[in-house]
Amino acid sequence: MTASPDLVIGVDAGTSVMKAVAFDMGGRQLAVASVRNGYETGAEGAVTQSLERTWADCARALRALGERVEGLARRTAAVAVTGQGDGTWLVGKGNAPVADAWLWLDARAAPTVSRLVKGAGERARFEATGTGLNTCQQGSQMAHMAATAPGLLERAEVALHCKDWLFLNLTGVRATDPSEAGFTFGDFRTRRYSDAVIGALGLEAHRHLLPEIVDGSEVVFPLTAAAAEATGLLEGTPVSLGYVDMAMTALGAGVHTGDAGAACSTVGSTGVHMRAVGAEGVHLNAEGTGYVICLPVQGVVTQVQSNMAATLNIDWVLALAADLVAEFGSAPDHGEIVQRIDGWMARSAPGALVYHPYISEAGERGPFVDAAARASVVGLHAGHRFPDLVRAVIEGIGMAARDCYGVMGDMPGELRLTGGAARSAALRGVLAATLDTKVRVSARDEAGAAGCAMMAAVAIGAYRDMDACIADWVTPLLQEAELPDRALVPLYDRLFTSYRAAREGLAPVWGRMAEVRRFIEGAAT
Repeated sequence: MTASPDLVIGVDAGTSVMKAVAFDMGGRQLAVASVRNGYETGAEGAVTQSLERTWADCARALRALGERVEGLARRTAAVAVTGQGDGTWLVGKGNAPVADAWLWLDARAAPTVSRLVKGAGERARFEATGTGLNTCQQGSQMAHMAATAPGLLERAEVALHCKDWLFLNLTGVRATDPSEAGFTFGDFRTRRYSDAVIGALGLEAHRHLLPEIVDGSEVVFPLTAAAAEATGLLEGTPVSLGYVDMAMTALGAGVHTGDAGAACSTVGSTGVHMRAVGAEGVHLNAEGTGYVICLPVQGVVTQVQSNMAATLNIDWVLALAADLVAEFGSAPDHGEIVQRIDGWMARSAPGALVYHPYISEAGERGPFVDAAARASVVGLHAGHRFPDLVRAVIEGIGMAARDCYGVMGDMPGELRLTGGAARSAALRGVLAATLDTKVRVSARDEAGAAGCAMMAAVAIGAYRDMDACIADWVTPLLQEAELPDRALVPLYDRLFTSYRAAREGLAPVWGRMAEVRRFIEGAAT
């Protein structure tokens, strides 16, 4: 018997993992297939990824999903794709890559960002996009390319993002979506490109590289024959271009369910803190930082502040323990060390240290932008031990979240939490007390893939609109609320005051340390 289409596939192209996830039409996750991918680091902060490999990984993940779901090809009503945000994926003649993509982790554009933020058009650019300029973004990266490697732009015919590149390979259509177009080159109110923004970036001569903007919750395109052969799906299967992964993950985890004051944090390698508001309710801070990212809901956007590193800080501190133990024998498994976190938290005093979680070599991007920012511990004395450092790192992630929500307006009335760290009771407790709000975890395992699959479900008419889809796919998966520890709330209020004061006081030190690093690099060459 021939199976009728009864499922939707969401593809989530992360920085290090490519996932293909099958959902039934009611939002139940049926199967997931993942493929590890990777990136390369280079001189001057370069972080790049192969376009060819990324597409090959996508096709492999879809074929692997077909091995897990019987009759996948004929059962698939639609495919949707989302992926890592920012970065620059240049495509030239014959839809061939111009060069490896510059990822969101790439720090080479830092000098150009420093120049552009002092320009006369910067405030107008920020007020249109709602987004602070940083090294992650395609606009600043393209401006840096124009100044330092113009040949890249000369050979390009279109500038895409990760998901756009995959969509091109799936459909043959060069396009981007309203979310990435809006916060990079556009106006979040109109969801269109802005001449003022493009001019402020100095990219008027390269405007032809910006692709058409399409909304994947309204329109789909057919899977090509070549893509069908590569993925094992059927030619002509509808394909939806999802929004950027930050928006899709938040959508799938509950950032917009109609509940006033709700917000969503994704605590993974990075920390993404979002609240959904009407476009007219956006709070643009004086410092010109953060993102405003459209949702596939009419008139609704997410206001976003994003930490460059979240659980990367935990990985770092746990690696210290593993490296030390390895000096005396075999290193413990990472999972074994993770299981000890709650015990270390229980053996340490809250609020004893201040930790700034700026462990990324690209610095920080939310709620301030400083490529020279670096992690620090304040308050150490001889009596502190490793459990105290672990607690400080976890509390630092909570402080960074509060720092981000603070510049967007009021603290959340309820925090919906997703990402790998959502499984940690210790981190959930720290976040609840730091923000003085209840925390609810979404039981959705693959929120990013679900978010874009929801767009496809709406686009093909399985739901009348996104709100109806959310009622089935999202709201039922929000778990019971966890309340903050009332004893910790005033303590963390005081700790946050110290966190902010130290963060602001250290900024000149970061700049001087960056000069030292450049001196060392120059001496080495």
